[in-house]
Formats: sequence, C-alpha cells, structure tokens
Amino acid sequence: MSEVLLTASRLVMKVRENLFWDRVREGMSASAACESIGMGRKQRFRWNKAAGGRIPVPTVASSGRFLGQEERLRIADLRLGGADVRAIAQDLGRVASTISRELRRNAHPATRSYRPCAAQKRCEIRACRPKPGRLDVRQLAAVVEERLRKSWSPQQISDDLAVAFAGQDELQVSHETIYQSLYVQNCGYVGVRPHRHLRRGRSARKSRAAHLITPGRIRDKALLSERPAEANDGVIPGHWEGDLIVGSASVSAIATLVERTTRFVVLVHLPNGHSATALHDALIGALNLMPAMLRRSLTCDQGSELARHVEITKGTGVPIFFWDPHSPWQRGTNENTNGLLRHYFPKGTDLNAHSAQRLLEVATELNERPRKTLNRSTPADLLSRLTSKKEITPVASTP
Repeated sequence: MSEVLLTASRLVMKVRENLFWDRVREGMSASAACESIGMGRKQRFRWNKAAGGRIPVPTVASSGRFLGQEERLRIADLRLGGADVRAIAQDLGRVASTISRELRRNAHPATRSYRPCAAQKRCEIRACRPKPGRLDVRQLAAVVEERLRKSWSPQQISDDLAVAFAGQDELQVSHETIYQSLYVQNCGYVGVRPHRHLRRGRSARKSRAAHLITPGRIRDKALLSERPAEANDGVIPGHWEGDLIVGSASVSAIATLVERTTRFVVLVHLPNGHSATALHDALIGALNLMPAMLRRSLTCDQGSELARHVEITKGTGVPIFFWDPHSPWQRGTNENTNGLLRHYFPKGTDLNAHSAQRLLEVATELNERPRKTLNRSTPADLLSRLTSKKEITPVASTP
C-alpha cells in the first residue's frame, strides 16, 4: 500500500512539475508559477537544478508550437510538387519563416534534400534536455577557469576568447553560459568552487534590492546639477567620483576615487578611521599627488565624513560636488568599482588589516585589467594616452 501511495505521490509531483514548466514557458515568472500550483519556492530551485538550469523543451509532438511528423510529411510532398516556402506556409497555416527555418535546419547536410523522417529525428534529438553544456569540453573549461582564477569577469572572459581564439568555435562561450555553469550545481563543469573568483563570490544569483542611503548634513554643498558639463560628457579626464567601502561594524574603511573617463582607480588608506578629519587629511594627500590636469572635480555622497569638503577644496583646488540623495543611478561608475573592490575586500571584514602597499597592489591590478566599456583598453593605458604621459602609477596614500 505504501508503494502505491509513493508512486501516486510521484505522479502528482510530476504533473505539477510539467504544469510549472508550461506556465514558465508562457511567460510567467518562476515564483508566480510555483505559487499558482501551490508549491513553495524551494521546490522551484529543485526543479531548476534537475533541469540543469535551463527551461525544458516539451516533446515535439505535444505542442502546437512545434512542427510535427504529419506537417513534415506535408512539407516534403509540397516541395516535391514545386511549391515555394510561402505556399507551403499558407497550406499549413504557419508563418513563412517557420517553413524556411525548417528547410534550412533539417535538410540533408550533403544533398540539401528534405527528408521528413530524418528531419523529425533531428528535431527530437535537439529537443532532449538537459543538453551537454559547452563547458563540458575540458579544453574550454580549463581556459575559462584559468581566467577566472585571475579574477576576470565572465564578460571579460567571453570577450577575450573571441579575440584569442578567433575562428575556433569550440573555444567560444557566452558570459551567461559561464554564469550558469558556476551557479547551477552538476551543470557543465563546476571545478573546485570557482564561483569564489566572481566579483561577489556568490554561488547563486541574488535579486537586487534597493538600499537607501541616508545623507549627512553637509553645509555649503554644491549639488550634481552645478557640476561642469564636461564632467558629464566623459571626454576630458580629471573628473573623479569618490566613496567609502566600509568594513565590519562600520569601524574601518577605504576611500575610493574613480576617474570618470578612464575608470582609473585610486585607493586611499584610512588607518585612523573615516571621520571627517581623517578623510580630510587623506584626500588632501591623495589629490595633491596627482598632476594638476587630473584635478578638475570630485563628486561624492552626502555623508558626514565630507563635512570638511570646503577645506579639502582649499587645500587641493579640487571643487567637490554631491550626488542627490537616494539616486544611485547618478554614480554608476563608482557603484561598479565598489563592486569590483568587494572581491578583494569582502563585506564584514576588518579593512584595517590591509596596508597601503596592499591597496596599491589591488589598484594596480584593476587599472591593468582590460575593460569592455573602454573597448578592451586598460584604465592605465587610456589615462596615459589622454594625458600624454608614458606611465601612470596608481596611488595608495596614507594621511
């Protein structure tokens, strides 16, 4: 009796799983699909894991979306009779692109003749899920893992492979395929937990939530709307965005400066905390080490640590502007850079454990990394060209 109940339970679960995937294919979100059939969120992750992180395709004969055996026989008959693609599509009640794609994908590789039974077989093989992933190829997996261990992002890896192995399709892979292989267990290659080399070290995707930042009380501040137009154009170097990345218990911190045009990073050591006085001394030291042509403006958050911004401007000649509160889209360059830095300085850790020399090493690594937004140039090379200098060295200063 228990075996019968177990079998019945499995059948019911299989029906629910099929219903879940049907609703996902119709455009419903995974969470909404689970809720509609009375299942919890954890079951969604189990089904997704079992499917290899991909939406399963239903059997070809079970859905009107796909051509079936009878339609393929009809296509072959009409082709032998001399009918063109549009005539066949009209006869079957399909769009012409469906027929054109069917003839192109499922024709005999050598003779290019259309054989309906062979076409049906090819379609059924392609529909089988889960399919072998591209990263099941060990050579490609090794190449990807080598770059992951250098802390390259999947997008940077994908772009680099397209150049380094041009013409070798078996060594090309999209950034999304890399993410899926890292995020979905038992899918593709997983290696020895290489997801730790991602920017945020996550083993699964995480939904983005809005985090509101409470601005401090800054007197005599100039807002973003008053910043020179040349800073918004991103053509002339020397306009910087500044922020803090904070350690455990909000005690330790590192000040970050990012040049808007080149994405060049400067890390400022704050061994004495991030009070207004400590940041005042550290920023003056860091900014005064820069050439005059690179000291055009600095834009920061409205945090209390910038309470002495007027004195910083007097000591460096760099005007300071402030973003509007609760407007993270205004500081995209800075937010992205802080995300990159969290790979080296994780949240919840003591940032005072990192010396000024370590900050210099991290800044150098980021500034010598090719960036997609810079057309695969590095920030150091681009800043060097724009300022007509032979070499630009990242700065890690102490107050």
